[in-house]
Amino acid sequence: MIKTIIIDDEPLAAGIIQEFLMQFPQFDVVEVCQDGFQGLKAIHQHKPDLIFLDVQMPKITGFEMLELLDEPPAVIFSTAFDHYALKAFDAKALDYLLKPFSEERFKQAIDRYLTSRGSDVAQNEADEGLSHMAEKSNRLVVRVKNDIKIIPIIDVIYFEAEDDYVAIHTIGGKYLKKMTMKTLEESLDPAKFARVHRSFIINLNGITGIEPYERDTYLVKLRAGEQIPVSKTGYARLRQVLGL
Repeated sequence: MIKTIIIDDEPLAAGIIQEFLMQFPQFDVVEVCQDGFQGLKAIHQHKPDLIFLDVQMPKITGFEMLELLDEPPAVIFSTAFDHYALKAFDAKALDYLLKPFSEERFKQAIDRYLTSRGSDVAQNEADEGLSHMAEKSNRLVVRVKNDIKIIPIIDVIYFEAEDDYVAIHTIGGKYLKKMTMKTLEESLDPAKFARVHRSFIINLNGITGIEPYERDTYLVKLRAGEQIPVSKTGYARLRQVLGL
């Protein structure tokens, strides 16, 4: 059996997916969830092969939910918003069903899943794609033990690379998120954040001063008291964005 979870805050939409799936007896819907938090819990509990996922939901979006999964299952998005399609396929979604979708269109999505099922290449692409799904956003979602914390971007003082994670330094504390600095940098507004070193991205609003440090390097002083190393390339970038 193909374990399947439906995550959608619209009961009618979730019901249509369940109804259409009845034509495919190999699929077993183990749970229907109404938001991303419920979806996370269900995925960890059931370890499904496939999820049908809405994008716009209460609390956290479908994309934010996927970011919190270390090993996401195959995903078919189901949403009423067509402008998320590019982002969904950047995340290597198997398909993108635009509501309201027909039964024939649904069958196409199922056929696509069955064709890709068992393909290590398809799964590897899906996992890799999640690292490129970030978009310019005003918040970050991180896991703190068994809880989910939403961090407003404006609360971030600076970001620091830590192995496979990014440390998010805020006035309220430090949080870890599994992602690359490159992906993070692409998701931030360049008018508000700058990568000043291969291991550091800073909030430009927090800068109180810049001073020479060692040869071709500098230190940037932040309002919270931190001193962040600035590379030669990072200094040139700072001069540009600050108009120095």
